[in-house]
Amino acid sequence: MNSAIGGIVWASLAASALLSTVVPQASAAPADEELATRIENGAPAHPRLFFTETEAAEIRTRIESDPLLHAVFAHLRGSADAILDQPPVKREQVGRRLLGVSRTCLQRVGYLAFAYRMTQEERYLRRAEDEMRAAAAFEDWNPSHFLDVAEMTAALAIGYDWLYNDLAPETRSAVKSALLDKGLHPSMAVTGGWVSGVNNWNQVCHGGSVLGALAVLEDEPELARRIIARAIENVPRAMREYEPDGVYPEGPSYWEYGTSYNILLIASLESVFATDFGLASAPGFLKTPEFYLHATGPTGLYFNFSDCGARGGISPAMHWLARRRQEPSLLWRERKELEEFAKTKPNTDGQGDRMLPFLLIWAQPMTEQNAPAQLHWHGDGSNPVTILRSAWDDTATYVGIKGGSPGANHGHMDAGSFVLEMDGVRWAIDLGSDSYHGLESKGIDLWNRKQDSERWTVFRLNNLSHNTLVVDGQLQLVKGRAPITAFSDEARGAYTVIDLAPVYEGQLAAAKRGVKLVGTAVLVQDEAGALEQTASVRWGMVTRAEVALLDDAAALLKQDGRALLVRVLSPQGARLQLYETENPPREYDARNPNTRMIGFESEIGAGSSATLAVFLQSGESPIEAPALIPLSEW
Repeated sequence: MNSAIGGIVWASLAASALLSTVVPQASAAPADEELATRIENGAPAHPRLFFTETEAAEIRTRIESDPLLHAVFAHLRGSADAILDQPPVKREQVGRRLLGVSRTCLQRVGYLAFAYRMTQEERYLRRAEDEMRAAAAFEDWNPSHFLDVAEMTAALAIGYDWLYNDLAPETRSAVKSALLDKGLHPSMAVTGGWVSGVNNWNQVCHGGSVLGALAVLEDEPELARRIIARAIENVPRAMREYEPDGVYPEGPSYWEYGTSYNILLIASLESVFATDFGLASAPGFLKTPEFYLHATGPTGLYFNFSDCGARGGISPAMHWLARRRQEPSLLWRERKELEEFAKTKPNTDGQGDRMLPFLLIWAQPMTEQNAPAQLHWHGDGSNPVTILRSAWDDTATYVGIKGGSPGANHGHMDAGSFVLEMDGVRWAIDLGSDSYHGLESKGIDLWNRKQDSERWTVFRLNNLSHNTLVVDGQLQLVKGRAPITAFSDEARGAYTVIDLAPVYEGQLAAAKRGVKLVGTAVLVQDEAGALEQTASVRWGMVTRAEVALLDDAAALLKQDGRALLVRVLSPQGARLQLYETENPPREYDARNPNTRMIGFESEIGAGSSATLAVFLQSGESPIEAPALIPLSEW
C-alpha cells in the first residue's frame, strides 16, 4: 500500500495552562435529556461504580481461575498489606502541585477497597477509612492546579462507593462533605480551561468530577446532572485528538494518563446508567489501542516523543479496550508486561500503579495472545506517527518516526525525529522531558509555546537534542506542522516520508525525510534544498552506545554486547563526529549521563539541494547498502 497522507486542522492546549478553546461542538441536548430521565429513575444501590456485588463474585472467580490474574491480585494484596503500616496522607504541596499526594491517596484507597471487596477482611476497610478521613480533612485539594482535585475526587469517590455499606457513619458523612465542598463545588466554579480544553486535563478533570458526582448521585441529583452533562458535552473535544487513527499527540505515557481517565468516565457511566451516551463511538477512540501497542518497541521502551516518559508498564486501559474490541492480540505487549509484573514483589511502602484494580476488573482470562497481524503502522493527526518493525519478537528491528509540530500539546521540537532498536538494544534514543517542577522552580516560563519562549531554550525540548535536522543552529518553527506524505507497508521495504519544510520555513527551501526498512537494516534519507544563501545542515542521532569512529563516513556503536554499524552514504566527504549531550549548556538543564550524539554537517550551496543518507545495520561486518533513489520514487 502506498498512500498520500493529508493534513488536518487542529487546536492545541498546554497541559498546565488553563486556557479556553475555540473547538466547535455539537449540541448535547439529547444526551442531557436522557441523562435527566435516568437520574429521575433513581440511582442504583451502592456499590455501583464499575462493578456491583454480583459482579464482584464473577471477578473473584476469574482471578482464582487464571494463574496470571491470581498473581496480579496477590501483588495488589501484598501492597495493601504494606499500606496498613503506612501513615495516612498529609497535605504536602510541592511547588504548585499537590498531585503526588492525590495520586498516593487514589492508589491506597483503590488497593485497600478492592482488597476488602475481594476478601472481606476488615483491616483493609478500616485502613481505607483512615486514608479517606485524612484526605477529607485537608483544607482544600489545591484547586489552583485542578488535576490535584480531580484525582483526589476520584480517590474518595471510589472509596465512598465501594465501601459505602460498611463505612462508619461519621466517615461516610465526612467523605461526602469533602467530595462536595473540595471536589464537586470547586469543579463547577471553573469556566473555560480544562472544561472545554482539548488535552489530558479535560479527560482527567471531567473523569474525576463525574466519579464524584456518581458517588453522591442519590443525595445531589441536580448537581450530579450538571456535572455529568457538562462532561458529556465537553469530553468529546479532547477525544477529537484521537482522530483519525488513534494517535495521542502527547505521547504514549500521556496516552496512558488521559485515556485511562477517559475510560474511567465511560465505564462509570455505563455501570450506573447502562449507557456511555455515545462517548466511546468518538472517531478514532476505539482505534487508539493500535497506537499504544505499536508505540512500544521490542525492548519495552516507548517511542517517547513529546513530554513522554521512556518506559511504561501494565496498562489497565488496554484491557478495557481489548475487551470492548474483542481483540486479544491487542494485549500482545500487555501479557508480557503482566508476566514480568507478576514476578516482582510489592514495594515495602505499598506504592504501586494506582490503576491496577481496574486491570483486575476489566481483564479477561489471559490465554495466549497471538502476535498482531500488522507489522507496520501509520497514524495521522496533529502529531502523526509511523512505526516500522521487522517482526514481533524481542530482537526485531523497530523504528518509530514522527512528523507534527512543536506547538502540539506537550510538544517538543522533534518533527522528523526517530528512535531505533535492533537486537534487543535501543540505539537511537529520545532524551525525554525535563522536570516540570525543577524548571518552574528556577523561573522558566515552561508552558509558553511561542517561538521566543524560554521553553525552547531547554535542551531536551528543542531540536538540538533530537534525532532530526538542525539548520544553521536554528530552532524548528512552532507554527509549522510536518505531515507524513507517504507510507508503505509492503514486505519488500516498508517506508514512510515526512515533509519537514513547514518546520524549517525560512531556513530551507525544501526538506523531506524518508525512513525505510531494508531487511532488518534501516535507511534514513533526507532531501534538503537551500534558499538563496548557503545552509549548514546537521544530521544527528543521540545514543547511549559507546561510539568508535572507523573513518570519516563510518562508525561502530557497541552496547550490551551488541554492535550497530553506521555508514554515511551521502553526501560524499561527510565527516562523522560526536556532539555533546551529557552536559547541556544552561544551568537549569538536566544532565544526560552516558549519552552522546553522533552526526555530521553538510554545507548546501545557495539555491542547490543535497541528499543526506545514513545506513544503519546490525553487526560489525558491512552488508550491501541500497542504491539511493529520490524519495519521490520510493
